[in-house]
Amino acid sequence: MEINETHPFDLAPAEAVRLQETLRKRISLSGDIDEVTLLAGADASYAKGSNEIHAVVVVLRYPDLTVVERVSASIETSFPYIPGLLTFREGPALLEAFRRLRSEPDVIFFDGQGIAHPRGLGIASHMGVLLDRPTVGVAKSLLVGTVTEPGPARGSTSPVLRNGETIGMAVRTKERTKPVYVSVGHRIDLLSAVDLVLATARGYRLPEPTRQAHLFANTVRREGDRGERQTSLPSG
Repeated sequence: MEINETHPFDLAPAEAVRLQETLRKRISLSGDIDEVTLLAGADASYAKGSNEIHAVVVVLRYPDLTVVERVSASIETSFPYIPGLLTFREGPALLEAFRRLRSEPDVIFFDGQGIAHPRGLGIASHMGVLLDRPTVGVAKSLLVGTVTEPGPARGSTSPVLRNGETIGMAVRTKERTKPVYVSVGHRIDLLSAVDLVLATARGYRLPEPTRQAHLFANTVRREGDRGERQTSLPSG
């Protein structure tokens, strides 16, 4: 997958915040997703106390959700763990994983926030701007804003509000299970993002793109990045 834009990631925290504020202005909260045939999930993992980031991308065919490609990249980072600046720690490894993709996903799910972020630029939004792709943040916890608990049934939703503005949605993907927090990353609207999350949640709390990415990231962390591309896409 070709990546046309990047930027330095080894910035001082204050510089990183200023860059976030600049990139935030480029986010699009809408987009025409004509036809979705490939969905991707992206995640990163690292051992406690380690600076080696193991990033993965798993691509699934939609709507049957068969895994067609998965790639990984492991990179040492010098950027510390700072809440709200996650992309500066995980971004280089994630970009390298995307560079190894042969496929061109129509929408990418990230294990993290989109615009539901203190400065409106979580990892799904930040990477969406750099990749220039429709992206969705699917987070396991709330970072900013307030929300009431959605109803108990699968498919129940409740808006995440910040200063009266809807910045995301709590989504019950499985009955009697904690909701996930969905927010727009880039080039997609919130309703479409929620619909895709529910369409790809097949009996688990996490939708399949991020669930498969999470499982693969843990495997790569345990076994190491062998630089292998696993794919069932047509050759050529």
